[in-house]
Amino acid sequence: MISLFIFVGCDFSNQNKVINITIIEIGAETRAKVSVGVNVKQALEFAGITLNPLDKTEPSGTTILSENTTIRIIRVREEFLVEESILPFEQQTVKNESLPEGQSILIQAGTNGTLQTIYRILSEDGVESSRSFVNSEVTQPAKPEIVMLGVQSPYTSQSIPGVIAYITSSNAWVMDGSSGNRRPVVSTGDLDGRIFSISPDREWLLFSRSSTIENEINTLWVVNLKEQTPEPIYTNIKNVVHYADWVPGKTRTISYSTVEPVLTPPGWQANNDLHLFRYDEKGKALETKTIVETNSGGIYGWWGTIFEWSVDGSKIAYSRPDSIGLVDIEKGLLNPIIKLATFQTSSDWAWVPSIKWSEDGQALYTILLPESPGSSQNPALSVIIFPEKIAVDLIANCGLFCNPTPSMGVSNGRFIVGFLSAILPDQSETSRYNLKIMDRDGSNQKKLYPGEGIQGLTPQSLRWSPSFQSDFLLAFIAQGNLLLVDTISGSIKTLTGDGSISKIDWK
Repeated sequence: MISLFIFVGCDFSNQNKVINITIIEIGAETRAKVSVGVNVKQALEFAGITLNPLDKTEPSGTTILSENTTIRIIRVREEFLVEESILPFEQQTVKNESLPEGQSILIQAGTNGTLQTIYRILSEDGVESSRSFVNSEVTQPAKPEIVMLGVQSPYTSQSIPGVIAYITSSNAWVMDGSSGNRRPVVSTGDLDGRIFSISPDREWLLFSRSSTIENEINTLWVVNLKEQTPEPIYTNIKNVVHYADWVPGKTRTISYSTVEPVLTPPGWQANNDLHLFRYDEKGKALETKTIVETNSGGIYGWWGTIFEWSVDGSKIAYSRPDSIGLVDIEKGLLNPIIKLATFQTSSDWAWVPSIKWSEDGQALYTILLPESPGSSQNPALSVIIFPEKIAVDLIANCGLFCNPTPSMGVSNGRFIVGFLSAILPDQSETSRYNLKIMDRDGSNQKKLYPGEGIQGLTPQSLRWSPSFQSDFLLAFIAQGNLLLVDTISGSIKTLTGDGSISKIDWK
């Protein structure tokens, strides 16, 4: 026990009045005499005792002392505890109609991830008094276990020209020559469907994968379809949201446009740029080239620009919310042909008209809004004729997502155009669509799908058969399944039945 005699105070009348205090700190006692009128904090300071910022006293430090008092010091310690816990992997089942019913194959072994959690712990005199959550972070993402499960297919095998690739349950599959000859080519379970395209020579598949890395929306990959056990190859290109595709007439060459991730909706700021990337047979980069530098992109340019090469690769068109035009490849400029009345979405997305070239490069099919900003915003299926660059409306009020797609030429420059037609034209943002075809000039329209009592289609890109010598087939997705329609007879065949297809391509 330690005794101190301390006299403090400003009131002259109380100068000779002292009181006894007892200071208790983790079992140890200190005795002192102080003048009447000081507070607890002053008394401890005069006693040579220092309090840390989190320490507490009983009574509190501002209490004025007027009589003999016992003061208890409670030492408070702060520390942060970092705990790592296991993040269990998910189990995903991919249905496969080419496997016997009930048979399963492990495509990808699951791996647990790691979750790091930080807690703030306060201890009073060595005893924990509180524990509060600070934050948590996934330091190692879990890798899902993917099991392929055989299901009995009720559909007979269908002969198909060329190769059909499709995304099912976020994995890539191909059908080669027949719907019965199908196999997986990418089984990572993370294809986001933004980019998905077979090369013109049918040797490679270009696709994008979602990313869990900060400031990275997705990544761009290629895989060789000729290999029996293909391994995806990373191009080292990332954040490709709106456009990436093969350059016609150039081997293993793609063009693409990028965005910059941001925290505000929609999650990116478009660069509206255009680049070329060429690689060798092993996937190694051989050449990179910028055609169009980063630019504002005009009205609603934050959303982005899409591009479309003509079939012969001689020119490339662009489409953005405020215009459609051609890219000057030599100068890197966007030369508008049509100025668009921008569609008012009143939300965090912008409408960009789809564009598709005819095989001969003389017609660019698209969707145009009325030029007058004050008019009703009912889009028309239209065509821009070259070399005159004249726009002609073919079908009024077809819907925002009618996506006209010309077929390969039949003969003498003839071709058919497949398109979607909004069932509720005045609500085409949310409407389902009918599948139709027409002649190149908009005549001879014919509805192919759906039949009576069947639900319409969601907006999508249509895919024509690559060969028009013997078949006039059009591929589309209905209720998550891949369907082929014979555009001459109108007969429809369902090629898959698992209801999980989200994207297709056909070359």
